[in-house]
Amino acid sequence: MPSFTAADGTELAHRVEGEGEPLLCLPGGPMRAGRYLGDLGGLPAHRRLVLADLRGTGASGVPADPAGYRCDRQVGDVEALRAHLGLERFDLLAHSAGGDLAILYAARYPARVRTLTLVTARARAIGVDFTPEHRLEAAALRTAEPWFEGAYEAYARIWDGTADDSDFDTAAPFFHGRWDAAARAHAAAEEAQTNEGAARVYASAGAFADPAAVRDAVASLDARVLVLAGEWDSGPLPRVAATIAGLFPRSETVVQARSGHFPWLDDPARFSATVAAFLDREP
Repeated sequence: MPSFTAADGTELAHRVEGEGEPLLCLPGGPMRAGRYLGDLGGLPAHRRLVLADLRGTGASGVPADPAGYRCDRQVGDVEALRAHLGLERFDLLAHSAGGDLAILYAARYPARVRTLTLVTARARAIGVDFTPEHRLEAAALRTAEPWFEGAYEAYARIWDGTADDSDFDTAAPFFHGRWDAAARAHAAAEEAQTNEGAARVYASAGAFADPAAVRDAVASLDARVLVLAGEWDSGPLPRVAATIAGLFPRSETVVQARSGHFPWLDDPARFSATVAAFLDREP
């Protein structure tokens, strides 16, 4: 995999899929190796994907100081990747917890971001969080599923803080629009692809110290922003996704029907067509 060196000397890797205009992709998890993004539903047919492995994940190196895993401290890694690729202005996509990193990057380097695509993304960086009530509200939409009863009980324990490891496995269907073989394989790979120690640091104290300042910064962002939510996802609920979009001046919200937290798995063609159309639209 191609690599580059971060400002603190950590060697970081990224994977490239497709050809043409680059789209830099930040994974979530938090701190899950970028491999789980796959080809984002066939997006390499439209763009050259540059899929990052954040520090300490996938093929990237481990920093000497674990504090470097904190989300705000990884903004410099995104800038180092941009410089490594020789891009003046670029398109940025982020999934889930990667949304916080992308938002902090856009706030710090607004002139570098041409478009920002937030896919079922977190926005703690601008003071929007997802509550246990949001999680259970979305889960209640799935009562017709054959797996609902046992999965709901496990899911509720996750959000009230009483879950054990088996509950996370049992509740996994709630994160997917279709609990099929592909979704099962995707969920089963999560543990091996995630740096749990780094994940505990990612959103630790100080990571999102001044959301009001970040909101002020993105309120004048010139980049076009797409906030893509899943109809059945709880993070964010579609109405919360619209709230996030409303904090950016040039934004739009798309809700992908019958989709969960990984919409490129639930309906690859629809996902890739939606993102490609947004990226290709004239300003």
